[in-house]
Amino acid sequence: MTPPPFLDTPEAYTTLFDSVDTFLLDCDGVIYHGPVVVPGVKRVLSLMRARGKKIIFVTNNATKSRRMYKTTFDKLGIEAHENEIFGSGYASAVYMSRILNFPADKRVYVLGEKGLEEELDSVGIKHCGGTDPEDRVFIPSMDFSYFTPDPTVGAVLCGFDSGINYKKLGKAFSYLRDDPNVHFLLTNQDKVFPTHGTFYPGSGSLSAPLVFALQGKREPTIIGKPNKPMMDAIIAEHQFDPARALMVGDNLLTDIAFGNNSGLRTLLVMGGVTQKEQIYGDKPSDILPTFVVESLGDLAVLDGQPAEKTA
Repeated sequence: MTPPPFLDTPEAYTTLFDSVDTFLLDCDGVIYHGPVVVPGVKRVLSLMRARGKKIIFVTNNATKSRRMYKTTFDKLGIEAHENEIFGSGYASAVYMSRILNFPADKRVYVLGEKGLEEELDSVGIKHCGGTDPEDRVFIPSMDFSYFTPDPTVGAVLCGFDSGINYKKLGKAFSYLRDDPNVHFLLTNQDKVFPTHGTFYPGSGSLSAPLVFALQGKREPTIIGKPNKPMMDAIIAEHQFDPARALMVGDNLLTDIAFGNNSGLRTLLVMGGVTQKEQIYGDKPSDILPTFVVESLGDLAVLDGQPAEKTA
């Protein structure tokens, strides 16, 4: 397998930049690392806007709504508009409303946070569970005799849920076990999420008990990267030419696979979760990007200004 070209000259940056009309950008690892903006990225984003490029921020984080994400971008001093932000929570809401045509008289049982509920509200989908205090109260026994299933529940949607407990898993399972017409969806299947320089169980780990309990009976539709429903939802919202689009990310298994699976060219940035040995080593990954660059911020040289100094 031929390794992808490593771009490291202004000429190479120009050729790539001019060939793209729509940039799909992962956030953590590409735009920022935690609370620190990647050097040069603000200038690159400004250059994209000045030259009429479309920007779509794509993230698997379903805990934040687009409104919440805009607040994060504002604090970092990054220009971003709500209609440019596409998290797996909003992608799930768009997928349900525009692709599944989820009935207006049905509700979704949610394993998730306020941000996910906010995105369901934004498209007019009713929901229960989620942050409801009643469902976040742990039951000390496995007695579900008190529980009367809600006949209006037509889907179970699982995202990251810091209030996960046996009660919520039991309710979600009962809806999926008893009615084959109830949709089973996961916002994403990330095993872990990075925070404070380390990793903790992610959304996929929290939904794993349901997936395992229903194995062989029900298979979930997984919305987020690297799966096609995420791209279907993005295209339903933003029309663009895939041949003139580029997915930029730092993770081979999510970002790069997402772009590859969707027929887009892909750009891997280093400095995130991927090591160069995975691309250029003796045993490279089966998932490879179209191009590699050290940092998205390196493209800032195209604005003709002096390079930023790193600390």
